Amino acid sequence: MYAVIRDGSKQLRVSEGDVVEIERTGLEVGSNYEFDVLALNKDGATTLGTPTVKGAAVVGEVVEERRGKKLIVQRFKRRKGYQRKLGHRQTRTRVRITDIKG
Repeated sequence: MYAVIRDGSKQLRVSEGDVVEIERTGLEVGSNYEFDVLALNKDGATTLGTPTVKGAAVVGEVVEERRGKKLIVQRFKRRKGYQRKLGHRQTRTRVRITDIKG
């Protein structure tokens, strides 16, 4: 059994026991988080939502909050001697999928 969930502007395919990184939620470690279910596959039968599947739920447990990979932003103007280098790290939340209902 697997489900396609939505978090922010991203869609993820998950099964029970998977650990996924999502955008920061601000929840404490050990608390539960519920996702919107866009599609559900159970015993080979796929159910698509319009936009979400009615009665289906994916529940996950917050494992940790950590910083993602560093992104380098380089600004440059040719022949002008202008260069700027900036770094950015987004905070991410890791969630373990504990239950898929549907």
